[in-house]
Amino acid sequence: MVSRGIILLGVFVFLLTLSTNSWSEEKVLTMSTTTSTQSSGLLDILLPEFEKASGIKVKVIAKGTGAAIRDGQDGNVDIIFVHAKGREMAFVKDGFGTERFPVMHNDFVLVGSAKDPAAIKDVADISAVFNTIAMKKAAFVSRGDDSGTHTKEQALWADSGIKMVKKMQTIMKKGKETKVTSNHPADSGDWYLSIGQGMGKVLTYADEKQAYTLTDRGTYIKYKYGKTPAIELDILNEGDAKLANPYGIIPVNPAKHPHVQHDMAMEFVQWITGAQGQKLIGDYRLEGKQLFYPDVIK
Repeated sequence: MVSRGIILLGVFVFLLTLSTNSWSEEKVLTMSTTTSTQSSGLLDILLPEFEKASGIKVKVIAKGTGAAIRDGQDGNVDIIFVHAKGREMAFVKDGFGTERFPVMHNDFVLVGSAKDPAAIKDVADISAVFNTIAMKKAAFVSRGDDSGTHTKEQALWADSGIKMVKKMQTIMKKGKETKVTSNHPADSGDWYLSIGQGMGKVLTYADEKQAYTLTDRGTYIKYKYGKTPAIELDILNEGDAKLANPYGIIPVNPAKHPHVQHDMAMEFVQWITGAQGQKLIGDYRLEGKQLFYPDVIK
């Protein structure tokens, strides 16, 4: 007669096997993306629907675009979802990504106090706006974190015609010190505040200082209309073609990093650029305001 202990042991081993098989079958895609994408709340809408459709969970690592791209270069993630097209195309050209797929766009806006000390509200030419801020030494908060927004900001300073200097600063990312080298306006120590933070913290800090800053529209809407207490900063300049902000998604190249989950990455690409993903992007609203515009299916 089989003892009770042996029966219980058999049941335990059977349940452990089921649990192990279930765990091993779980499909998880790792994606590095921007803080602005996550802060907007869009991923909270997209990813559960993708999991329902595919059975694939997406583990999100949110950071600046530069750091997200480095994650892809190092093979630490399966896919990147970022917004600095020039850097994205270089990532593909250098063989780290298989192809850049357009997903959506919004735009950058210049925000600041309603007092507008540099008197730049509604000036159409954003390069002239940046030049005026520098000439008047009006307080400006920079992300300073090698993100897509930071990349765009540096390009706008360069277009403004002011003298630029290269500086290195040490910032903290997830408790680790990281060195970032970037171009700053010359002689700007008193008014140019480079804080090495994500978009949400930059908006909060600029609000406290009543300073100007460059932000993607989606995160601004989130912090202006979707949080309590809301920031008081207003949009002062928008609409210049230079402020376009396209987002692309790129699977990491398995030829560089054979361990990446390319099939799952492509499944996500096909979903987010397909009818369901594009509709969710276009329908996403915060306080009735559209944050992103689909680039594949209108």
